[in-house]
Amino acid sequence: MHFIRRGLAALLIPVILAGCQTAGAGAPTAVGTQVQGQGQATTPTAGAPARGPFVAAANPLAVEAGMKVLRRGGSAVDAAVAVQAVLGLVEPQSSGLGGGAFLMSYAAATGQVTAYDGRETAPASATPELFYEDGKPLAFIDALLSGRSTGAPGAVAMLALAQKDHGRLVWRDLFGEAERLARDGFVVSPRLAGMINGAAPQARTRWAQAYFTRPDGEPYRAGDVMRNPAYARTVAALANEGPGVLYGGRIGREIAHTVAEAPRPGGLTEADIAAYRPLRRDALCRPYRIYVVCVPPPPSSGVALLQFLAMAEQTPDIRQGPDSPAAWVAFGRLQRLMYADRDRYVGDADFVGVPIAGLLDPDYVAARAALVPTIEGPVEAGAPPGSPPRGVDRTAEPGGTSHMVIVDAEGNAVSMTTTVESIFGNGRMVEGFFLNNQLTDFSFTPNEDGHPAANAVAAGKRPRSSMTPVLILDGQGRLVGAIGSPGGSSILAYVAKALIGVIDWGLPMQEAVALPNLVVRGEMIGADTALIAPDIRDALGAAGMSLRPNATETSGLHGALWRNGRWDGGADPRREGVAVSEVQEP
Repeated sequence: MHFIRRGLAALLIPVILAGCQTAGAGAPTAVGTQVQGQGQATTPTAGAPARGPFVAAANPLAVEAGMKVLRRGGSAVDAAVAVQAVLGLVEPQSSGLGGGAFLMSYAAATGQVTAYDGRETAPASATPELFYEDGKPLAFIDALLSGRSTGAPGAVAMLALAQKDHGRLVWRDLFGEAERLARDGFVVSPRLAGMINGAAPQARTRWAQAYFTRPDGEPYRAGDVMRNPAYARTVAALANEGPGVLYGGRIGREIAHTVAEAPRPGGLTEADIAAYRPLRRDALCRPYRIYVVCVPPPPSSGVALLQFLAMAEQTPDIRQGPDSPAAWVAFGRLQRLMYADRDRYVGDADFVGVPIAGLLDPDYVAARAALVPTIEGPVEAGAPPGSPPRGVDRTAEPGGTSHMVIVDAEGNAVSMTTTVESIFGNGRMVEGFFLNNQLTDFSFTPNEDGHPAANAVAAGKRPRSSMTPVLILDGQGRLVGAIGSPGGSSILAYVAKALIGVIDWGLPMQEAVALPNLVVRGEMIGADTALIAPDIRDALGAAGMSLRPNATETSGLHGALWRNGRWDGGADPRREGVAVSEVQEP
């Protein structure tokens, strides 16, 4: 048995890739994308194929819940249901039953990669001016705390769909650990305690105050034992009655009732929740170096990550390594290009045209990459082939989110990013869990510069998301890795950093996820300033990227790469997650 706690180092295998072929993404479908390779290659999967059990997630209790499912013969998706149920209890600041998620699934028997879309939807009553009051947009915090911010939750419905497709155990047998912990109690972690006692206004709502106050009248602290009998009843109901208890049942009615309460009641109804449908979508896959990187299509921002990687391949400085000022300058400049295009063009492709092919067009990518040496400040979006006129979108995206990576004994895998949006969502609770404020991921202003925003509010629409769960394949379509992170709009920078670290710089996964964070989105620049060497900091400043500390919500990367017949796993040291493998050493 081999355990990885916040990762263990492994040697990077030299790889020669003869060639590969990838499949793209499109509309919702019942069939996943199969990625196939051509030619002969020596790859990281030479020898034993990648297999588990392996689980990486943001809390050890959730990781153990997933491992218990895998030890019973459950699939990766079975384990994801159990992990999510526990995370919603022990890490409610990040995700839960009232939120949404994107899940990337790899089926070992067929090589299929499928994207499951559990993003929330706006109610039927929503208009482009959802967050307007007295003719102008609401302040963000007022919108966040309002009932208007909650969309129809999608995580539970999405997991039920994926589990129907890929599960091996019975649905009702996946919630026992969450029910036990909620009933008997769990130890409050330092991170949760920090959020309870921190400055987030969601922790000050009447719902949150009632939950987070001990019998002696004091707020819960790290090390206290906390119980949530309402959550225990909820997960028991989900187990025994199925997701219908939320979608069209009594829990859905309670959500609609709570959304309708002051301040600023929302329009989400029981009918909106009952009408919610998760989607299977074709994965969006493109080659990067010796690998194939697969992400969800819009409304996820995965296409932006693929564009970043395509530009990075044409930026030699990026390969100079983690100690190179030139590499970090290139990394920041590439982000400015990526975010400019993402913010302009990405939205829910079922409602607006998203120029996916244009953003990844080789000529367009080359033209954007050619700008890298000249960039000294914020850049304008380009005009990729097939792009319609779009207004600038300045959507704020707080980072109350979590990520998990799971591989079962047969080599099936899940990379899933899950969220209630902000810390504790909008601070409203129903039946032991928090509601999301996901609709604040829409653009508050429907038009900018005389053009419609791709991410404007519309009834039934899914807000654009930065969540970008990644699966990594070799050129023959075999699983070799997975990664993802929370962090709001910074998710793209965090995941790109880790991919550059592990692929371009040859670092062990743990070292890659622990690298300093640098986020450059237009004028917004954030960094782990204390971790960045002075010569790199000076070079960034000279290139128009003077560093400022990150906000309190930072990365929570979890990832793994299959190397030498074992998982080289990593969990972000900035949070409380662990990565655990029970694969026997070769």
